[in-house]
This record gives sequence, structure tokens and C-alpha cells, in this order.
Amino acid sequence: MSLNELVSRFSGYFRNPHFQCSPSGDAMATFSRWELFQELAVGCVFPTAQQGFDQVWQLLFVCVLCRLLCRTGLPPSVKHVCSSAAGLYALYQFFELHMVWVLLLSILCYLTLFLVCYSNSRGTFLSLAILIYLLVGELHLVDATIWIKIRGSQMVVAMKAISLAFDLDRGVISAFPSPVEFMGYIMFVGTVVFGPWISFTSYKDAIESRKLKFSWFAKISGSWVKCQLCLVVSTCIAPYLFPYLIPVDGGEFLNRWLDAYENAVSFHYSHYFVSFLSETTATLAGAGYTDHKDNVKWDMTVANPVNVELPRSMVEVVTSWNVPMSRWLNTYVFKSALKLGTFPAILVTYTASALLHGLSFHLGAVLLSLGFITYVEHVLRKRLAAIFSACILSKTCPPDCNHQNKKALWAIGINLTFSVLAIFHLTYLGSLFDTDMDNMDPGEGYLASHTIQKWSELNWLSHKLMLGCFVFYWLI
Repeated sequence: MSLNELVSRFSGYFRNPHFQCSPSGDAMATFSRWELFQELAVGCVFPTAQQGFDQVWQLLFVCVLCRLLCRTGLPPSVKHVCSSAAGLYALYQFFELHMVWVLLLSILCYLTLFLVCYSNSRGTFLSLAILIYLLVGELHLVDATIWIKIRGSQMVVAMKAISLAFDLDRGVISAFPSPVEFMGYIMFVGTVVFGPWISFTSYKDAIESRKLKFSWFAKISGSWVKCQLCLVVSTCIAPYLFPYLIPVDGGEFLNRWLDAYENAVSFHYSHYFVSFLSETTATLAGAGYTDHKDNVKWDMTVANPVNVELPRSMVEVVTSWNVPMSRWLNTYVFKSALKLGTFPAILVTYTASALLHGLSFHLGAVLLSLGFITYVEHVLRKRLAAIFSACILSKTCPPDCNHQNKKALWAIGINLTFSVLAIFHLTYLGSLFDTDMDNMDPGEGYLASHTIQKWSELNWLSHKLMLGCFVFYWLI
């Protein structure tokens, strides 16, 4: 994601109402550890996995059907029509008649592109049109509850259309797409509900279709198993991490941070669930492969959980959280804004991400905080790497770098320190995504009170630490 809108939605779908083990419950206190595991398995794990499959099996079936149709000798125009029809059916299954707002955005995008087809600034014009549509729709036209449900698909449609417009401006795509090509791309069933973003070129490769091989099936099976495991961790394990599964208990301040870590881990694995599910649907529909001299590799990666949970840096977290969206933001936003300077370009990039995610104060606060944190960390580590000639940059140095201290113990210690700081920042930022947000009225997501309350409980330590690191960078 980005897919964050669907994360909260599916977290709500898959919480089992028959299994509630509140930390204050007396019954849980009397469970032995083995009884607890049994109760989790019977009352939560298996029902959650079953509910997960029940929610998406029709989408998986339509993706396979679309893939098989593309393997036939149908004309390309018919394949595009089949792609858009399958996508519309999938949207209806998840959003019913509310899917019309996603369809209207798609039509608006094509009409805007058509009206400015002779301009060299199609990307800019289309971005403004999409921004106006999203703001007017969210603030005036559509109920907040409905808008939140469809916002994930709206974001995927917007990202596809904007990337197509900029590719036309830059000459990456030479011919203006026909209406059936455009709608087939925008409504591609493998990505229209859960994402991820794919380029127009990748879509056309998917429509041309490759042979059904074991590597394709292995990729689908692996992504599906991972998505189910992440769903179970998010729903049945992370919320009960402390003190039931890991017997850690402390004072009031420590317990607040333990609760924040539980919330962060639960949210992270909800996101991984959607990410691996989007890998599954996209690959099922035939997208997400690279071709090296007729050697096809089904290697789509949406999220890299290891790099997030055990990060080298916050920069690595941002790029690994949603790989396609990170690539999209870098290609179509950051590079376009780089002429303003590095720091303004970073602010523009995170602002664009926040606007795509919708007018939710807590999401905007998290994304803009991430922008400042990643910038301060990047410049500080760059300065320290230059002073000590050590491999302590935010990203891993290439083997042929000019640093003298590549594997010194103190350099490894500095990298580990920044890794711990990254986990600290993730815990702090993830504390906002708790069960209170699931039970909150959608309109309250616009308010700052929940964000301020949560971060005040943690004494604003992440922001204070970020400010301290910036002052230290400025001093050296």
C-alpha cells in the first residue's frame, strides 16, 4: 500500500468477535501458556484465516480467469475490454454501487488527458485535476465512511493515470492510448482493488501474457501463504504480545511504550497482509515479472518486512514499506521537484503522498514526520560518514566505496544505534494506529485530538530526538 486505506478496513473485517482477550481480563490471567496458545489457535487463528479467504476468493478467481483469457488468441482490443470488465466486477464485489466514484475518476482522467493531449505538461494538468476531484469528493460530495472504503482504489487509479501522463510527456510512451487501452490499464483486475501501482508498459506485458509455468504458480503460492501468516500475526498475535506471549511488564511509562509497540506491529502486519495479497492478485492476473533474455522471473515485491522490522535506517523503512509506491513517488514527484532543492523536494514528495492518502490528520502527521526524520537521518549519517570515512550511510555502501572503515566494530556499533533509533521512531509513529482508530467515527480521523493525545502520552520523544539530531548535525 501505498495501501494504507485498505489496511484499517481489513483489520476491522478480520477481528474475531468471538475471541476477545483484553489485557485486563481475569480469564486470561488464569490461562497457562499452552492453554493460551490453544485458545488463540481455535478461537482466532483458524477463523481469521478462513474469513480472509472468504473475503477475497472471488477476486482471486477473476484474476485467474483474466489471465487465461489473455493466454488465448483474442485481439488486443478485446483483451483490454476483458481487463476493464473484470476490474469493474471486482470493484462491484468490494464496493457495490460506490464503485461509481472510482469509475468517475477514471473517466475524468482520460478526458483531461484527451483535452491536453498536445501539451507538454500533461502530468501537471492531470495531477491538478485529480487533486481537485479528490478534495471536492472527500469534503463535499461523498460520505466520509464511503470515501474511506474506496480511497485505496482511488489512489491506485490516480497513481496509474499520473504516471501515464508523465510518461507521455517524457516520451517513454510514444502513442496516446485509446479509450479501451486506458480503461483496461486503469481497471486491470490484478491491481484495481488492492494495488499495487504498475506502469502502463507492465500492464501491456501482462496482457500479452506469458506461458503458465511452475515459477508463476510458486510465486503465487508463496505470496498467498505470506499474506495469510501476516493476517494471523496482525490479528491474533501482535495485540497480545505483552505480557501474554512475551512476559514483559513494567511501570506506567514502559507499559505505554509496550502498548505502542504492539499497535505498531499489528498495523505493520496488517499492511504486509495487504501487500502480499496485492502481490498474489497482480501475479495471478499476469503482471509482475521481468524478462532477462527470455528467462522470465516472477519477482514482484510490494513490501519487504525484514527491512522494516529490522531496519538499517528510516530511509530503508520508507523504501521497503511499499516498493512500487516508493518508486512512483521517486520517479514522478521527487525527481520533478528536485529543481527546488533536496529538502523542498522531500517535503513535496511526502505532501503528495499525504494528499493521495486523503485528508486524515493522523496519516498526514505520520507522513510529514517521516519526511523530517528521514531527511535529518540522511544528512547526519552522510556528515558522519565523511568525517570518519566509514560505511555508516543510510543506505548500504557498494563494495567499491572509498570509505576506509568498512567493517570496524565502532562503525557497526553506529549502524546498530541508528537501527535501534529507527525501531524507536516506528514504534512512536505506529502508536497512532490502535484499536481506538478502528472504533472511531470516520469524520474524527480529520481531527488532531487523537494524534496529539497519543504522542503526548509518549512525551513527543521521537520529535524531540529528531530535533536533537538536527541540532547535532548543524553543530558538526
